Amino acid sequence: MIDLHTHSKASDGHLSPKELVSYAAEKNISVLALTDHDTTDGLWEAQEAAKDIQFVPGIELNIDWPTGEFHLLGLGLNSTAPSLKKIITDLKEQRQERNKSIITKMQAEGFDISQEAVMQRFPHATLGRPHIAAYLVEKKYCKTLQQAFDKYLGKGRPFYVHRAGADLSQSIEAIKESGGVPVLAHPLSLYVSWGKMYPLLEELKNQGIEGLEAYHPGARISEGQRLEEMGHRLGFFITGGSDFHGEAVRKDRKMGYGTRGLKLEDRLWTEELLPHINLTPYEP
Repeated sequence: MIDLHTHSKASDGHLSPKELVSYAAEKNISVLALTDHDTTDGLWEAQEAAKDIQFVPGIELNIDWPTGEFHLLGLGLNSTAPSLKKIITDLKEQRQERNKSIITKMQAEGFDISQEAVMQRFPHATLGRPHIAAYLVEKKYCKTLQQAFDKYLGKGRPFYVHRAGADLSQSIEAIKESGGVPVLAHPLSLYVSWGKMYPLLEELKNQGIEGLEAYHPGARISEGQRLEEMGHRLGFFITGGSDFHGEAVRKDRKMGYGTRGLKLEDRLWTEELLPHINLTPYEP
């Protein structure tokens, strides 16, 4: 089994990078990519722990986009190039400003919350909405993380604040300068109709994106197959991942399983990604 899209405590996952690798070994994962949101902080720890697993150092960048969410994976990083460090720093600052805005809105409505309190609760994480949601659960404002998003933090909810993303062209170049290959994560999150999907993917391929994550829990099996067929026609290699954050975060996302519980096939590593990736070890 393989998994080319997972998260640790370095961003918004439940397990530390080392714990994530141990968990993957327990689940018989043979190839594991750590792709934390907008940070490479957990890669060295995970790589050091991955003795019996093929470890793929990665990242997931939030990209500025007019519709939905655009997330760009970088797989096979062997460093964090200065250009990528700059993007990470900028995204961190934007995330902090967004956190401040969200918390200010909540304080105005009488919620017992502060940025300092959330930071103390999650001292080693790249703070974002999932951590604010977890804080709301701990304070018993909500029963679950999902309820916190559905009631307060999701798009269209009272405390939602739009978050700016990184420039796509600069992000593609930064990933390549860091030794990695850029992959479009969960394309359905772009909220593009099927009629517009093919020309959009063609445009993104021409801009330098090399891989397409066709198999993800946010897609039906038929949709994953349709994305794979489109991707191959356009010359993408195809990947898949669980987007695993930990069982305590999202029980429906199980390591090693992508589209609606479909097992992530080994071919997505051996036949698809492996010919395109540099397996030079990551150096901080």
